[in-house]
Parts: sequence; structure tokens; C-alpha cells
Amino acid sequence: MERINARDGATIALHSTGDGPGIVVVHGGGVTIDVYRRLATALADRFTVHLYNRRGRADAPPRSMPYTFEQDIDDLAVVLEHTGSDNVIGHSSGGCIALMAALRLPIDRLALYDAAVSVNGGFPSAWLAPAQAALRAGDIARGLAITAAGINPQMAAGKLPLGVRTAITRAFMRTQIGRTMAELLPITLEESALIRAYDGPASQWAGVTAEVLLAYGADGPPYYQDLYAALARALPRARTLTIPRSGHDAINRAYPRMVDPLADFFAAPVTPERTSHA
Repeated sequence: MERINARDGATIALHSTGDGPGIVVVHGGGVTIDVYRRLATALADRFTVHLYNRRGRADAPPRSMPYTFEQDIDDLAVVLEHTGSDNVIGHSSGGCIALMAALRLPIDRLALYDAAVSVNGGFPSAWLAPAQAALRAGDIARGLAITAAGINPQMAAGKLPLGVRTAITRAFMRTQIGRTMAELLPITLEESALIRAYDGPASQWAGVTAEVLLAYGADGPPYYQDLYAALARALPRARTLTIPRSGHDAINRAYPRMVDPLADFFAAPVTPERTSHA
């Protein structure tokens, strides 16, 4: 681990592993880099993978308030410059940040997995106000249960009565990952509100010049298929990819069916023209 200086003088803890071209991972909302270590290890024989916690988490500095994605983009810019990397992986809300960053930063290749980008209202947000209300009331388990069902409407557990889901979530919060997600719920809801605020036509992303892989899990949230189809039509150098037998956390599990397409994407020759869409 090494420490580098952000633009505002704060310290970013950078965790790097592997050998080869650099890839920077922009992680999702309710987690830390710990759940991406399998991914880093799986890619380490071909690439140098750089992980860092976004602000407000673990060894990262606090966020500036009011929170916007601008600070995340600035931090990513510093990490890219320090590591000399031009490859980025973005997951969930980290995917939205990475896509925004690609409008202005020198990113050559961008792989997005279940990137939380809202196109014409396609990213669900009806759950957000009830989750925020539960958080304000101090009921973290209820807020987390509402959030999980709202983001993952395909899950059978999401159809259970809210009281049952809350009880299950309270038990889940006794695990390490559950405790982390509970602690980070305020950040998750802040980021979800920003994602909703940036909702608009896919054409707002047409200025992204990076080659983009839009990957989503076949067993994950169903709205990603339509969102990605719209993005693929708007982005000049993008293609979609369905990862079989994979949910929203498949990138953390890092099975070969997830890792190998990512490695192929970052290793392939750059395509100068628009790619065909899968």
C-alpha cells in the first residue's frame, strides 16, 4: 500500500497488485475495496490492478459536503495520473462515476459492470424516499431492506413482507459485509439520489471517447439490459456483454466467466471505429 496526495491535500491509500498494464477499479456504493480483492487477484497475472477506497470509507479521507461526484472524479484523476493507467473498471455507483469521468479524463478503455446510470428514468428510484425515511428514523435494517429490494427487484426475497425482510436484514447485519453495508447506507442513499439527479437521455454520454464494455449479469437486475442497450447506441465505441449465471455481485466473486471477458477486453487491440453490439 502507498499513500498519494489528492488535489485537496487529503491522502488516498492505494492498494496495487499484479504485473502488466494498469487497471484502476472504481468500487460500488455500499462496500469497500475488500470485496474486490478476488477480482484483483484473478487479474494480477496479466495486469497491475489498483484499488482505493472512495471517500467516507475505511482508510479513505472524509467527504466534502455537500457531496457531489466531482470529488470522486478528481480522486480518480489523481490515481490514473499517479499509476500511469488508462484502463478503468467501474461497478454499480462506481460505474456511474467512471462513466462521468470518461467525459473528461484520459481513459482509453472502460469496463462497466451493472453501472448505476439512469437513462430516461430506467434506473429504479421509487424505493429511495422510503429508504431515506427509515434512515432518518434510525431504522438502519429497514432502510437497508428497502434499498436491497428496490435495487434488486428480481430477487425472490424482495417480494416478502417488509417486516420479514427487515428481520432477515437485521440478522445479515451481524456479518462483516452486512455491518459494512449498514454503516455505509447513508452514503449509498446519497449516491443513489445523485444518480437519479443525473437521469436523462443516453445522448448525454455521447462525448465518451473511450472504448467501453457494458457488461451485466444475466441473473442480476433486469433493467440493466435496456439501460445498456440505450447507452450502446449513444456511445461511439461501445458494446454490450451478458455474463451468464451472474448477479450484481459477480464481479466481486470473480469467477472465470466474469474475469476472462474483462481480461480479453483490456488486452485486445484498440478498435478505432464503433463496435458491433452484442
